[in-house]
Amino acid sequence: MGDGLAEIMEQFSLIKKLLNGFDSMPEQSLASLEGAREEGRKVVGIYCIFAPVEMIRAAGALPVGLCGKKQEPISAAEAELPANLCPLIKSSYGFAITGTCPFFSAADAIVGETTCDGKKKMFEAMEKLKPVHLMHLPYNSGMPHSLAFWREEVGRFGEFLQELTGNAITTEELNRQIRIQNRVRSLIRQLHQANLGGGGIRVSGRELLAVLEARNFWADQVDYAQRLEALVRAMEESPLPPPANGSRILLTGTPIGKGSDKVLRLIENSGATVIAMENCTSLKSAWINVDEDTPHPLDAIARRYLELPCACMTPNSGRVALLKELAGLYKVDAIVDLTWHACHTYMVEAHRVGRLMNDDPGLPVLHLCSDYGESDLESLRTRIEAFLEII
Repeated sequence: MGDGLAEIMEQFSLIKKLLNGFDSMPEQSLASLEGAREEGRKVVGIYCIFAPVEMIRAAGALPVGLCGKKQEPISAAEAELPANLCPLIKSSYGFAITGTCPFFSAADAIVGETTCDGKKKMFEAMEKLKPVHLMHLPYNSGMPHSLAFWREEVGRFGEFLQELTGNAITTEELNRQIRIQNRVRSLIRQLHQANLGGGGIRVSGRELLAVLEARNFWADQVDYAQRLEALVRAMEESPLPPPANGSRILLTGTPIGKGSDKVLRLIENSGATVIAMENCTSLKSAWINVDEDTPHPLDAIARRYLELPCACMTPNSGRVALLKELAGLYKVDAIVDLTWHACHTYMVEAHRVGRLMNDDPGLPVLHLCSDYGESDLESLRTRIEAFLEII
């Protein structure tokens, strides 16, 4: 009995050690980015999952996620931007103009995307700080000409990258990078599946968030995939956890991260577990792979990225379809839909998402609207606790 208990504790200790490794990766990545720059490699800052990272890496550059998930720089941004703008936009711009985001400082160029009007104008203002390449998205991914238009944008992005780096983007290297990113996406899906067992949960939503965020900062994606694989294996080999007492929550809506994760914290501090997140931070960006080993990899990249079910698309039936798939796969008890103030696309979708998920598969949905500040913590806590009581 003693040996068995020791083995269980050792396995849980291994999982904790692996999780801590992911938690510290954003800070560690700065050294690798500086080393890469000293070797002559370019760094490309990104804000959105519509930026094709396979292309950036195939050009010999390194993509890095930029800061935009904390309250502190927002006041500086409001000197130029409207106070009633989305906090994600204000935080991103505030970090940029105050020089307080080391990843922005390390970037040689920024890639933006026209997911909303606020971000479009932010990128316009940001051009005074760094070279910005803006990718124009069609607003209806299903129209016959949308794929052709987006494919042209993907090609234009490739030309920008080749000029920035001085490197040609070859079919061979594109296919290699596609395979690496597909492996990462597949492992993220496996990670969520490995987290389930016996009705219990092996790691919390907050721990999962740290693992997923690290992907945006780590220069060596092969190493990141190996770390993911080790974590998945350790979780699969660990004893099945006992059934959880709290509800299993699927979190959807606008992106979150360290600094903007108050709703995630409140949910789990109230006794529930966020078993999965559909938003850009998590499974939305990992659910679809790029076709591999095609003779025209840029076509495959264009198709895959245009299929992302973002609220900027009209209509956006893919989001509800993905939510239903995740709800069934992870046997969730309820959905929490988080919208940042002034994020009009997600705010408009909230009613439709709630109604459709209420009807089929019949899940309760709580819609919350907030910002990065903490003045509404108690009101949010009250609403979340009341919601969990009625599930």
